[in-house]
Amino acid sequence: MSAELTLGVEEEFHIADAASRMLAQQGDVLLDDIADAGFEPEQFASEIYLSMVETATVVCTTLDDVRAQLLALRRELCATAREHGMRVLAAGTMPLARHRIQQITPDQRYRHIERVHQQVSREMMACGMHVHLGVPDRDEAVGVLNHVRPYLPALLALSANSPFWDARDTGFASYRTVLWGRWPSAAMPGVFADADEYDAVAQLLIESGAILDLGQIYWDARLSIENPTLEFRVSDVCLTVDEAVLQAGLCRAMVRRCLQRVRAGCPPPAVRSELLTAAKWRAARFGLEDRLYDPLRQQLCAPQELFADLIDDLRDALDEEGDTEQVTQLLDRVLHDGSASRRQRQAFAASGRLEDTIDLIAAQTCR
Repeated sequence: MSAELTLGVEEEFHIADAASRMLAQQGDVLLDDIADAGFEPEQFASEIYLSMVETATVVCTTLDDVRAQLLALRRELCATAREHGMRVLAAGTMPLARHRIQQITPDQRYRHIERVHQQVSREMMACGMHVHLGVPDRDEAVGVLNHVRPYLPALLALSANSPFWDARDTGFASYRTVLWGRWPSAAMPGVFADADEYDAVAQLLIESGAILDLGQIYWDARLSIENPTLEFRVSDVCLTVDEAVLQAGLCRAMVRRCLQRVRAGCPPPAVRSELLTAAKWRAARFGLEDRLYDPLRQQLCAPQELFADLIDDLRDALDEEGDTEQVTQLLDRVLHDGSASRRQRQAFAASGRLEDTIDLIAAQTCR
């Protein structure tokens, strides 16, 4: 298995007024301006709130491609925001968000979601990142999905970037995970026999009335709707491009490793869903600032130990992609500096002002 796995990354961002640091209902204004900036039309898009914008890279073959794309997209969005007196924030939650005054984007699908899900949809000011890996065979993609589940809490812990909500410290490293978990389909994916069973379960969820369409399959990893990709959805949007590149590199190595297992006929790990949920909860609660739960070994361990074991497991896959040096260097830096949630809290502790935390987020987003 020598061919490179193609990948792409989507990032969601908050838009805030530069002076007040409050969310600005101006995402549509930015998108109108960016329309003539030379990017593909699908690379910038609206989100459920007018105060949010999503970006998407084109299909990439290397992590250097991913980095260049993410930098270009962030810089274009930040430059356009500055022209309108706004700032772009790469954070899972916005520290000074006030959900009662936010406006849902005037789109028929979003309005329908609001009618069905009511208050859940009105408080969903949460930004994540999605990493897509090209797996054209859907049965193989489902096999990879079955194998990748135990890895997902580690990705969340690395990305944790949402400690503040409604002007308070939530005590969580990723409070976005708590908010997002209110959706009826937001959970770890199950284990499926093949693509037919995956599709059948998805259709049953739609028929239940709990979700509107396939776009509301909010599992932490899923088969993409429009593209032949496996999509990782568990992570907060990353504060920095470096951290986003790290996520992309780890996701690609995970898919390559799991594809090898699927093609070798290995059964998926026999891990109880309750333990995966516990591991995910602990990653959301503590990020990298306390012990994490390893659902395979069924024990708590220091983040450094968990990620050392992860890299050992993925090393051959990283080597095959040529990503080992870049991924390990980025990982070592994050483990040394702590999660983005820790850095947000440090900014707040230094002054006692969430406005300074927002300034940090804005500076790191557009760096």
